[in-house]
This record gives sequence, structure tokens and C-alpha cells, in this order.
Amino acid sequence: MARVPYFASVLPHVVRMEPGLAEVRVPKWFMVYNHLHTVHAIASCNAAEMAMGMLMEATVPRSHRWIPKSMTVHYLDKATTSLQARAQLDPPDFADITEGVDLVVPVTVTDRSGTEVVHADITTWVTPVG
Repeated sequence: MARVPYFASVLPHVVRMEPGLAEVRVPKWFMVYNHLHTVHAIASCNAAEMAMGMLMEATVPRSHRWIPKSMTVHYLDKATTSLQARAQLDPPDFADITEGVDLVVPVTVTDRSGTEVVHADITTWVTPVG
């Protein structure tokens, strides 16, 4: 959150961060409520984007760089509890990436019962450094 203060609004808790996998928990608290008293859509997107960013930071080697390019989100069910966002990706062979390439990171956002309430596919632009 020191690098991206905006994420502080969802009070994220890092569960796991390793190459190819990142998980973050977001509590349900009054700052993320919507008019239905569920977790609002943007808080779910923040959780998904944070998980994706953690995955990419842990996965992309120093020889390459990445930036988010687009995000497709599907709201599947009401988010009535705290949430967990999980980004998982089989990393490509970065030695094969010699020009810019789109890399899509799928993120599942589940409630406490394990029901997927949001699904995001976040496209990142990956390029070699220099």
C-alpha cells in the first residue's frame, strides 16, 4: 500500500505471493459497503487488481516489465461477506518474450463460503526491459 495508497481503502491482507500465484483478503467493513450493504463493485475490482499486481511482481523477471492494459469483470453474485481474490497463472517462458505481448491474468474473487462472486480477466502488457 506504500507504493499504491489507493488499495488502503479495502484494507487488504496478503495471504500468499509467489511466482504464478497471489491471494489477498479484503474484509467487509463500512467503507466498502454499497446501498445493498454488500461489498461494492469497485472494492471487488481493487481486490482483483491487487492480486494480479502481486502475482506479476512475483512472476515477471527483472529482464521484463509489465503494466495493466485492460480488465474484464463479471459480477456473478452478491458479495455479502469478506472476500478473497486469487490470481493464478502458468508463467510463460519470458526468454521467448522479445517484443511486447498481452498476458491475461485470471482472478477469482470468492466469498467466505468459497462461492465465486466476481471473476476478472486482467490483460497486462509485458515487454523486455531496454
